Amino acid sequence: MEQRVSLITLGVADVARSRAFYETLGWTTSAEPGSDIVFFQAGGMIVALWSRAELATDTVVEDGGGWGGITLAHNVRSPAEVDAALVEADAAGATIGRSGAETNWGGYSGVFVDPDGHAWEIAHNPFWTLDDDGSVRLG
Repeated sequence: MEQRVSLITLGVADVARSRAFYETLGWTTSAEPGSDIVFFQAGGMIVALWSRAELATDTVVEDGGGWGGITLAHNVRSPAEVDAALVEADAAGATIGRSGAETNWGGYSGVFVDPDGHAWEIAHNPFWTLDDDGSVRLG
């Protein structure tokens, strides 16, 4: 198996509400209005929104309703971009879980939580390279 992630599907309570949230953040989709699944091109991968119940059934897992042990991350080029992204997420309806601040690993990050409880870390990591196309590289 190649070492890469192609698709992340977020299980959501209301696809239309979640679509509106991500579109308010500036994400775009070609999905028809009212679609039961929405795909967003996210750099070299895809992020999908789909019914949480349908996703649990499809992946043959029991949905306990709690946090799934995953935090998504969006890397940016500076601490100021972290703060700007958190302001944008707050304006779109996110809950700010942690304001931007220096980290113990030498970077700067903050966290927002989308309307369905999916946590997103917004981070500036001075030890990684962020290419013009948004690709992140170790070291």
